[in-house]
Amino acid sequence: MNNYNNPIIDALPHHLKQYIVAQHYEHYTPVDHAVWRYVMRQNYKYLKDVAYYPYIPGLKQAGLTIEHIPDLQTMNDHLKQIGWAAVTVNGFIPSQAFMEFQACRVLIVAADIRQIQHIEYTPAPDIIHESAGHAPIIGEPEYAAYLQFTGEVGTRAMISRKDQELFEAIRALAVLKELAGTPEKDIREAEAALSFIQNNMGAPSEMALLARLHWWTVEYGLIGSLDDYKIYGAGLLSSIGESVSCMQPAVKKIMYTPDAVNYPYDITKPQPQLFVTPDFQNLVRVLDAFADTLAYRRGGSYGLQKAIGCGLVCTAAYSSGLQVSGVFVEPGIGEGTYIKTTGPTALAFGGRQLAGHGKLQHPKGIGSPVGKLRDSDLPLEDFTIDDLKNAGIEAGKPAALLFRNGLQVQGNVEEIVTRDDKIILIRFSACTVIDSITARQLFQPEWGIYDMAVGERIISVFPGAADKDAYDEVTAVPGEMPRSAYDAQTKALHQLYRQVRDVREGRSAPVLLKAVWNQLRELYTDDWLCALEILEVLKDRDPDNALRQQIEADLLRLKRERPALAKLISDGLQALEQIAIMPGTVQ
Repeated sequence: MNNYNNPIIDALPHHLKQYIVAQHYEHYTPVDHAVWRYVMRQNYKYLKDVAYYPYIPGLKQAGLTIEHIPDLQTMNDHLKQIGWAAVTVNGFIPSQAFMEFQACRVLIVAADIRQIQHIEYTPAPDIIHESAGHAPIIGEPEYAAYLQFTGEVGTRAMISRKDQELFEAIRALAVLKELAGTPEKDIREAEAALSFIQNNMGAPSEMALLARLHWWTVEYGLIGSLDDYKIYGAGLLSSIGESVSCMQPAVKKIMYTPDAVNYPYDITKPQPQLFVTPDFQNLVRVLDAFADTLAYRRGGSYGLQKAIGCGLVCTAAYSSGLQVSGVFVEPGIGEGTYIKTTGPTALAFGGRQLAGHGKLQHPKGIGSPVGKLRDSDLPLEDFTIDDLKNAGIEAGKPAALLFRNGLQVQGNVEEIVTRDDKIILIRFSACTVIDSITARQLFQPEWGIYDMAVGERIISVFPGAADKDAYDEVTAVPGEMPRSAYDAQTKALHQLYRQVRDVREGRSAPVLLKAVWNQLRELYTDDWLCALEILEVLKDRDPDNALRQQIEADLLRLKRERPALAKLISDGLQALEQIAIMPGTVQ
């Protein structure tokens, strides 16, 4: 794995590094580079007036230019100066991994770039969106702090199985849309499958609600007042279509408050409303208030029920600091008084797995009481050695513990485990655990060693294992995004784009352009972008204007025959009249 000489990437945990892929810069076609140039030229021309101020200088600060699709080494050389990093991944990755990268101050960049058919907007992550959308604003310290905070909350927000189904459906559709030559029938079927899942999600999970806040801020946010606002959201900054349409009165503008969490979104359509924040500190305040409603801050029976409903590996943290990671199930006992997991379970403290308490030692799960002993106001985790003796709890001796919630634990004490002056675990042999209220037996001596977690309360519940690397969590790491297979005719078109680029960069003589144009006119009558590229080069190199006039006339023909291309062509022609040179850009 290439760390791009960035220490932030080196410090990433293994379970995140598994998502990182090589950029394969050599895979970008000449058409890809032309798409990048077109979008960036349009963005710079338009966004310099409507984007939040740090965007334009932020392009240079992030190592981005109009001319070249960014390479990750250059981006990292720039981003590490402000304490961030960038890595390439394969399109969509699971939301929790995405958030954890963000919490680690790592910008994930989809290695692929949108097809020319989706040059205005694509629902799939691509290098235009991730680099030209997100990276330039990171240089604003208050925004970067909010972005990192969002990642930290996102790593703790509970997900659901429905979330996973939705992720897979979105990714499948994105792959089909960005794969050249995909039959329309396949795309319609994928859209129908996605629509069905979206319409049957049930109550949104914590992560789904957080995703709404992320969408209305990081992706589609505006900053200022309702009468005077600028764009800072990456989804708008990277869309040459919606960055214009979003400014129209038809798109309702609402001040950003906690109520934004009640607005779902559809990534495949323009947004009917957008939210305006007066400043980035307001984003932090709203997010902090939202985080107070989540299981990782609330804990208790609420958090445990969220974990049970999730049905995936989660972690419950006791007030003693002990962390129990596994799939939680309903114990059938008073809420919050007993926890139970099924299947492989691990115990940790401070995010590090306890020696001898991994999945191999607890393959079938564990069950443990939560609360105080009946005859003591002091939580068991705070007992001193003398307190333990007075309660009849000593290593190597039998003990009987009766909890206020009616749970009875009786057996031989084998070990008392402490961390940071807290008792976190008591190991029993020949142990019996009974719910005295229902007379239900929860553990029997023949089942082996009983590891009793210690803690007065469950203070936090969050998704995933406490120590993901040690738990060796099986994650749905997306495979490499399929690459488009180009036929001979398309490859020949790529070569024409390459020849134009060679002329523009001084590697070939301008006389070559007439031959390129003749081939375009004969074989690729629907091409418009290469024609614009030729016009740009000819702007100062065609004294008699003959070739320019031919190309401009043909572009006017395309505008009449292909209305969907009319705005793209018009915008491209306008850009030729006022070529904006971005600082640090080679024109």
